[in-house]
Amino acid sequence: MNDVASAATLDPVTLAVIENGLQQVCNEMDLAFVRAAFSPVISEALDRSDGIYHRATGELIAQGELGLPVFVGTMQFGAKAVIDRAKDLAPGDVYIVNDPYLGGTHLMDVRFVKPFFYRGELFCWLSNTGHWPDTGGMVPGGFSANATEVEQEGLRLPPVKLFKAGRMDEEILSIVLSNIRIADQRIGDIKAQAAALAIGEKRLTALIDRYGRDTVETAIGELKARAARLMRARIATIPDGEYYGESYVDSDGVVDEPLVIRLTVRKEDTELHFDLSRSSPPCRGPMNSVIATTRSSIYLAMKHIFPEVPINAGTFDPLHIADPDGTFLYARYPRPVSGCAAEVSQRIAEAVFNALVPAMPDRLFAAPAGTSGNLALGGHDPARNRNYIMYVISGGGYGGNAAGDGLSNGCSTIGISKTTPIEVMEQYYPVLFEEYSLHEGSGGAGRRRGGFGINYRIRLRRGSARASMVMDHGRTGPRGALGGEDGGTNKVRITRAGRDYTPPHLSKDQNIEIGPGDVVAVSTPGGGGYGDPLEREPALVLADVGRGYYTVDHARAKFGVVLTGTPLGVDEAATAALRKARATASEPTAAQ
Repeated sequence: MNDVASAATLDPVTLAVIENGLQQVCNEMDLAFVRAAFSPVISEALDRSDGIYHRATGELIAQGELGLPVFVGTMQFGAKAVIDRAKDLAPGDVYIVNDPYLGGTHLMDVRFVKPFFYRGELFCWLSNTGHWPDTGGMVPGGFSANATEVEQEGLRLPPVKLFKAGRMDEEILSIVLSNIRIADQRIGDIKAQAAALAIGEKRLTALIDRYGRDTVETAIGELKARAARLMRARIATIPDGEYYGESYVDSDGVVDEPLVIRLTVRKEDTELHFDLSRSSPPCRGPMNSVIATTRSSIYLAMKHIFPEVPINAGTFDPLHIADPDGTFLYARYPRPVSGCAAEVSQRIAEAVFNALVPAMPDRLFAAPAGTSGNLALGGHDPARNRNYIMYVISGGGYGGNAAGDGLSNGCSTIGISKTTPIEVMEQYYPVLFEEYSLHEGSGGAGRRRGGFGINYRIRLRRGSARASMVMDHGRTGPRGALGGEDGGTNKVRITRAGRDYTPPHLSKDQNIEIGPGDVVAVSTPGGGGYGDPLEREPALVLADVGRGYYTVDHARAKFGVVLTGTPLGVDEAATAALRKARATASEPTAAQ
């Protein structure tokens, strides 16, 4: 089937098959990357993504279903940065780049970008991103909470050819490995990342062989147009007008003051315009966001709202984002940015949710936990006589919504990444997980309550280590919606030699020295509540108390439900009286 096709002549079955074929190419790249990677943060936590990008513009053509949503936008900007700088391309070339200012996130997210040739002509680009456990810098793991310039965060690579015509450049490799910790363990991830692109090359060639270059090209253009039309149709359901949202970052890690994201969303016909210009100015610490991450955060927020819209460049056509110059959401060199992808991106998404929930109360939800809970523990294991870096991603509660309560221990807003199984971490590293439980009481009260975060306790078994963390929602919990209460906050406590230590910035700190027997304890946030807590069915509150999610005092204070007796039951008369009194007290007076 090699004849020239047009959008008008391309039958729906062929279009659907090619769409799924492109998706399958990316899915196979994802699986190959995961199965071959050495680092648990990739192989177990799934912190990576693979995709196909337009040969001239870098626009997204397809991305794997297992890829992190935050990479949906950034990887196409990263691909364009490589395209603009690429020279003397040949089959088998692979560029490596992690420069955050060139369409990236933070330095630990390392991108490989490969030109894909079909019968001697450049057809598109294949790319993937993997979170490396370390790229150098002032702290193991790269999540410096106190960095004031990007050089303190690690090795910054512009687009350079790591593979030339299929052969690895040993000189480039030696520069990379000479500037990162546990370098001997990185070669496995590098080869896995390159192998995933090789799989994509093989599968995409087979797809084009079957349907023909022109037909596949036509299908790609039609899929983009259809995604744009579908997104516009969904946007059309939002009432015209301006909507305002806010969210807060605890601090920048250096100055102990919150950063504010102020968002105006203007909806006109089938277009959305996003203005972040009233947000806080650039900050000293690593909570600045590069523009690619800022844009991608809005893209992923809209994909959360309209999950049925397929992912490609057409999805973003109706979304217009003004560059927030002069704010911490448009970082330029040398501003530090290690927290932009994992934390600031989620605050941007929350601002979108907060702005649009009044316009779409049945489709939207209260704020989720909104932190990746980044904890890095780097040290030396004397029993194995080797250095290590353990990286922990943790889940939290989702916000309640019109249909039901929020999910507990869900993954972060920006990704489908998951916590590495504790059995794997205990096998790899000299630690013992003494607790892994629900953060009871952390779900925000509401007609539909928020989901719960988690508690975990890690004890160092031997050797010495340094702990660093970049988290958020330690100062304020995820916001409730439509009268719901905020979710519970993030908490960090480190016990050293029997004495407790709490980070001054609550959710951010670095280079905390710990020894054998010392403990790092973390509680992650719960999701915000949705709707008036006094409207929650008393039977549901009773069930939550019975499961240990809330206490009897919580039931009374948060939901206005009075529980008595053994076994516990709802005192209906006392509950009705208490709820009536609270509703009356909250009504505005004539003077107000």
